[in-house]
Amino acid sequence: QLFRASLRLRLPARAVIKTAPRLSPRLLDGGWYILVGLGSLYCGWQLIAYVSAALQWRDLLEVSQLTLFTMIRVVLLIALASLLWVPVGVWIGLRPGWTAKIQPLAQFLAAFPANLMFPVAVVMIVRFDLNVEVWVGPLMVLGTQWYILFNVIAGASAFPNDLKEAAANFRIRRWQWWRSVMLPGIFPYYVTGAITASGGAWNASIVAEYLKWGDTTISANGIGSYIARMTEAGDYPRIVLGIAVMSVFVTIFNRLLWRRLYGFAADRMRLN
Repeated sequence: QLFRASLRLRLPARAVIKTAPRLSPRLLDGGWYILVGLGSLYCGWQLIAYVSAALQWRDLLEVSQLTLFTMIRVVLLIALASLLWVPVGVWIGLRPGWTAKIQPLAQFLAAFPANLMFPVAVVMIVRFDLNVEVWVGPLMVLGTQWYILFNVIAGASAFPNDLKEAAANFRIRRWQWWRSVMLPGIFPYYVTGAITASGGAWNASIVAEYLKWGDTTISANGIGSYIARMTEAGDYPRIVLGIAVMSVFVTIFNRLLWRRLYGFAADRMRLN
């Protein structure tokens, strides 16, 4: 009878929990993009209204030309820094003993406040009557060039040993070794370092293109010196205009160059 009674027992009905309907990730992304777009349009409209009340079209043309000067300076400096530090970084990265010593040093130099050297640069430029347009350039990459170095070191250190042995067995030497073996291997790392160095150079232009030490002032043509001079004068409409134009130039520059290089490195230069 107990067995029959136990058969009659039934488990309690399963509770049904009602949950709120979940929004699809695509819908959430779309809503977020719409919100950001509307916010950007509103901020842009307010920016145009604020600047146009005090400035004219020739001010925009002047700022655009100065930003172009700084962009050319940044491109040339990143190219020169790459020619210097890519071979050095590869040489260090292929030697583990040197990598362990130099990698922390390069990271320290990247974090070192380069503006501490600016007074020395002012004295040297004035003392030897150097061209300001040329010699403020190294100050822009003084603290950012190290990103190229330690990223290239990391890329060379991660290069697979079997590929190095295969290149040695096939006797791939000199320029062919660089073009077919090493440069494709370190390219993703190099692009990461170059992007970081480029962004740092744009920021450094504000303090590097307009130098003051005591009663001595040195100014180069560029958007950095423009923003620094307007900040010193308290001219807020021109400060806003300079920052806005520089931001637009940097965004376009990143999308046209660095984003494509980064995608190319991710799609075509992976070793795994």
